[in-house]
Amino acid sequence: MSIVVSGVTKNYGNQKALDNVSFEVPDGQIVGFLGPNGAGKSTMMKIITGYLPVTSGTVSVCGLEVGKNNSEVRKKIGYLPEHNPLYVDMYIMEYLMFVADIYKLSEKKKRVEEIIELTGLTAERQKKIGSLSKGYRQRVGLAQALLPDPDVLILDEPTTGLDPNQIVEVRNLIRHLGKEKTVLLSTHIMQEVQAICERVIIINRGQLVANEEASDLEQRLKHNQQKVFVEYDREVAPEKINAIAGVVSVYPRGNGWLVTAKANQDVRPALFKLAVDNDLIMLTLNVEHESLEEVFHSLTS
Repeated sequence: MSIVVSGVTKNYGNQKALDNVSFEVPDGQIVGFLGPNGAGKSTMMKIITGYLPVTSGTVSVCGLEVGKNNSEVRKKIGYLPEHNPLYVDMYIMEYLMFVADIYKLSEKKKRVEEIIELTGLTAERQKKIGSLSKGYRQRVGLAQALLPDPDVLILDEPTTGLDPNQIVEVRNLIRHLGKEKTVLLSTHIMQEVQAICERVIIINRGQLVANEEASDLEQRLKHNQQKVFVEYDREVAPEKINAIAGVVSVYPRGNGWLVTAKANQDVRPALFKLAVDNDLIMLTLNVEHESLEEVFHSLTS
């Protein structure tokens, strides 16, 4: 396992930021690390990277226990924090060479050139970091995280400030890196998780509330309910739909109705019969699938 978190608790005075959190991240997997603001995501990432001590519990990265082997652990990790700290008076090339010196990389100039090309900084390489847009600053932060060719990447909101085209480029880069590295990715963008993550971990108020394959998580609420969108050629009183056995709620949407029903009750035949009995033409009848955003809201609201 690339990352093993066992019973981690972190207190700030009387406030408990993390409460007995445990999970594992296998080698070569891209994992989405989700939670509402203040849930403890950034705290956990700082603990994994050795920047914060735990109150109790243990964390290991690539078999090395964090807190006892921090200098060795940091050689294994590339870290892009949420608030990307950069030396704004340095030029991109100068800054990356400086970081390469810190890591004592051999053939550092060749490695810096490779990372500049990989992160799409070639056209900006002679500019000062302070003159860059927020999106390009994110790229510089990602470049410094990749410089030592780490086994594990910890990325805290990596697409913050990027325009739509840049977001696609960075997602593709992360997907490419995930073929060789383990990636723990914190984000608030559900489409990002669905696009690139194989597994999803969700914490809420410092506690683990989900840890499973992304595809399984999207199916989670289906065990409790189903949603059907129905549209007829004429207006129908919602009371008639609500009277159908198994229906939990009925809400208007556009020219039709979004019907929520118990998972073990297929209401489509009854909705069709309602049309026949009332001389209606059924224009639309679709089963709707829960989105990851809805599952997230259900687990953290």
